[in-house]
Amino acid sequence: MSGYQDLKKNFFGGTTSISRQFGMIFTLVAIILLFQVLTNGLTLTSGNLIAVVSQYSYILILAIGMLMVIVAGHIDLSVGSVAAFTGIVVAKAMQNYDLPWPAAILLGLAVGAVIGAWQGFWVAYIGVPAFIVTLAGMLVFRGGNQFIGNADTVPIPGGFRTIGAGYLPEFGLSTGYNNPTLLLGAIACAAVVWREWRARSTRQEMGARQVPLWISGVRPVVMVGVIVFATLRFAGGRVGTSLPVSGIILIVLVLAYSFYTRNTVGGRRIYAVGGNARAAELSGVKLKRVNFFVMMNMSVLAALAGMIFVARSAASGPQDGLSWELDAIAAVFIGGAAVSGGLGTISGSIVGGLVMALLNNGLQLMGVGVDLVQIIKGLVLLLAVALDVYNKSQGHFSVIDSLTRPFRRQETASAAARTAPHGDSSKAPAVG
Repeated sequence: MSGYQDLKKNFFGGTTSISRQFGMIFTLVAIILLFQVLTNGLTLTSGNLIAVVSQYSYILILAIGMLMVIVAGHIDLSVGSVAAFTGIVVAKAMQNYDLPWPAAILLGLAVGAVIGAWQGFWVAYIGVPAFIVTLAGMLVFRGGNQFIGNADTVPIPGGFRTIGAGYLPEFGLSTGYNNPTLLLGAIACAAVVWREWRARSTRQEMGARQVPLWISGVRPVVMVGVIVFATLRFAGGRVGTSLPVSGIILIVLVLAYSFYTRNTVGGRRIYAVGGNARAAELSGVKLKRVNFFVMMNMSVLAALAGMIFVARSAASGPQDGLSWELDAIAAVFIGGAAVSGGLGTISGSIVGGLVMALLNNGLQLMGVGVDLVQIIKGLVLLLAVALDVYNKSQGHFSVIDSLTRPFRRQETASAAARTAPHGDSSKAPAVG
């Protein structure tokens, strides 16, 4: 096998989750470099990158939950309204009842859980399609936001603003950079190297075929290079700024949900339900529980996203959350999720969200009007997916194809289950 073929196989659809996302990452890099040139170097400045994370972290948080909803074969149109409703409830609780801001955060998460349980009940146990349930929720909770807040803006106290407008504090020696951000970057670099070494050691212990040694060297070097560059940018912002607290929350959620969807029985069951609900049920998966969970989880994350947005804006208003669901859905589909469910990854959705965020940011830096920004974003979404589908149909390299490759075995097993007698559950594929 040639060096090029080794590189293509192991970076695009190899054995690690990082390699499967490289095709979409190249698209992201191309957009960054394009706008870096068109904006005369403004795109990659410390101030702009910090602003992008601060401004779009709530959309990326929504994309995490939306990915799980779409993988399970549903859609949630209510996330923007749920976020706005939670924001006004929390703001009113702090303003009218002097609720401490840590307790207000817990209240907001509880509100999201109750809303999610309500919508999950209708979807999972009554059987109403999620599209209808969440369309109703979009109207109900948008009206609830305006009713509770009297269609007015409600300010919030300073402590609460930390989760949306705060940054990592400074400590230690004066290095000219934010030391906590440097520390996090060093930990991330060490984790990348350790993960590559651990994966190679595990394959050797199992007697599995190893990737070429030079690939195991290039892959972590590229990742470490990206991490070092980003770390220095976020740590080198103007005094008082660094990696936003909302960015830390996002990173924690990405790591936690990536582990859950890839390495736990519950996560695998979500993919099984989306791929073939009948086969999953024959395998012992509780469909109602899975559907209830993904809808409830989505509303909890929507509540968190709403609180982060309110904290950054320093107030809750009647226009909060408008069209957030469309941005989250676009991020998930650009990131490689299948419309029919069963396929998609958390990391792919985050990259898809970053593509939309940096596209929006780059156009704004160029002074493009809001109307043209919406038109261009819509066309990019359509063309990106259409081009990828075309490449797959022609047998060329396809981003979505590379993202979905790890799940083909599961899809094949599900198809086999459909041909088996319905009464013979022993022939259904195992799900975790």
